[in-house]
This record gives sequence, structure tokens and C-alpha cells, in this order.
Amino acid sequence: MTKKRIRFSQKTTDYYFNADFSFLTQLAERAGTVLLTDENIFSRHKKRFKGWNTIVLPAGEAHKAQATVDHVIEQLIGFEADRKSLLVGIGGGVITDITGYAASIYMRGIRFGFVPVSVLAMVDASIGGKNGVDVGVYKNLVGTIRQPDFLLYDSSFLRTLPDEEWTNGFAEIIKHACIKDDSLFRSLEKQSVQIYKKDQVALDALIRKNALIKSKVVMEDEFEQGERKLLNFGHTWGHAIETKYGLPHGHAVSIGMVMACRLSEKLAGFTQTERVVALLEKYNLPVSIDLNRKEAFEILKMDKKRSSGSMSYILLDTIGKARVQSIPLADLEKLILSV
Repeated sequence: MTKKRIRFSQKTTDYYFNADFSFLTQLAERAGTVLLTDENIFSRHKKRFKGWNTIVLPAGEAHKAQATVDHVIEQLIGFEADRKSLLVGIGGGVITDITGYAASIYMRGIRFGFVPVSVLAMVDASIGGKNGVDVGVYKNLVGTIRQPDFLLYDSSFLRTLPDEEWTNGFAEIIKHACIKDDSLFRSLEKQSVQIYKKDQVALDALIRKNALIKSKVVMEDEFEQGERKLLNFGHTWGHAIETKYGLPHGHAVSIGMVMACRLSEKLAGFTQTERVVALLEKYNLPVSIDLNRKEAFEILKMDKKRSSGSMSYILLDTIGKARVQSIPLADLEKLILSV
């Protein structure tokens, strides 16, 4: 196990890479801790939860809503959780989002930590302090920015991860390569999901590298005033279509990255779209979907990155170098309908 301490503006978070779940007993006292997970994780790993106070939620994005958070709070009251209690989310992005949000508002804030168990959660969703829930078709419209006490990485959880969830997570890894690391992009071109599944050392190194790429961006701009916006590459269009069309997050982001590349061709002279498309397809991610773009754009207009009639859109100058560009909504609609 290796420990990495990351200092954010108001909090220090400890990252425990290549750890074992049993180490949780060194970070949390059973009596003052409540674990939060979903029914899929709980059913596959029941022994790990023995002896812990545990809240088990229905699985899936459809349950990432305020009603679920209200249920969590009722359960915390039932466990007599107080201001010194610790809430630990064990799961994918939905669980980490709900955990951080519930902990941030229960008794005006209690401590929380994460044990991410999917590739997507390990490299993206559990990192950076964004916690929240969806409101109807609008992704992450309500929430907080508050950092966890710790992240505990136990890659043995990935042994029971369904194939589609491996694919889902690699969308965020490819995103990091597109916006920040052309050498990572080239490495991904030479590898495959199958190789990473078989090579534990390479997988652990990939997860650590991506976790630290995102953490560094967040450290520089925790509250998304500039640099952190780059992490939204592929997410503006992706969020607009994800809930409405019932897409897994990584699939929606993949399609969103292709849209961003097409816009980058028009607005930034980007010339490497087909290379990005080829890499997404190599990792079994979709690059297009039949949809009503006008309807999707109506959802996009409510994206949190909207301000004063314009949208902050993330474009690529080249692979490994991204930029934030403000585009008037009227112009953005014309572009999206034309590319």
C-alpha cells in the first residue's frame, strides 16, 4: 500500500493506493461509522460488511435523487449518528455522490470517506469533492463541493465488475488523456481493456496516474473558476443526453467527447478527431447515437456551466491540450445542429 496526501483549499485528503479493504478498520471505528453501499455491491461482498452499520440502497442512476438522500438521513438518525460520526461510501459514482452530499448536509456536515469499487469511481467520480443528485433529466443540479477524509483503493473489487462497467470507466481515462496527457493517449492506443484486466500492476499504475491527474487539476481550481472546467470535456453534451436516453455515464461522455471534437474542428482548428474516435471504439465505447438534437439542446441549456446566455464549452487545440471557450447559446445550438 502507498499513501498520498493531497491538500485542497479547506481539507486534506489521504489516498491509500493498492490497499486492502480490511485497512478500513485503521481509518474508522465501527461504533461511530456507517457504511453506505448499493444492493449489487452488498450482495457480491457481504462478508466485508459484517459487523458494520450499513445502509443498502437500490442500485442505479435513477436512484440518485433527493428522495434517496432523505432515506439515507432517516437511516443515519436510526443509527443515532452524531456530528462525530463517519459515513463511508462503498460503490461507484452514484454511491460516492450520494455519500458526500448526505454527509455534507446531515447535522450541517459530518466526516466521510470513499471506497470506490468501479474504474469510473476510482479515476473520476470519487475525486474532487463534487457531491450531489440529479433533478429529473438534469444531471447533478443540486449538490455541494466538499472533500472526503480519505479514499481507499482496493482493486480486488474490480474482479466482480461487469464488463460494461470497465468500458464505462475508460471513458474518463480517455478524457484525461485528451485534455492533459498526450503520452497517456499514446499508451492507451497500444493497450486494451483486456490487457489491463490481466495485468494488475499496469492497472494499478493507470488508476493511480488518472486519480492524480484529476486531483492536480482540482487542487489548482477547487471551485471550478477556470482550470477545473477542463474536466467537463465531453460532459456538456454527454449530460444532456445521458438521462433522457438512459445511457451509462461513460457512454454519454464518449458521445459527448466526439461532439466536442467536432466543435473543436470548427472553433479551434482541431485535426485529430478520427484518432479520438478510433481510441473510443478500441475501448468499446459508442461514438454516436440516434437522437433529437433539438430536444437534447433544451436540456443542455440548463447545464450548470451556462452563464449570461453563454455556455463554457471545453474544446481541444490538440490531443493533450484543452481550452475553455464561452459560446453564446444561439451560436452553440446552430453548431450542434450542423456538425
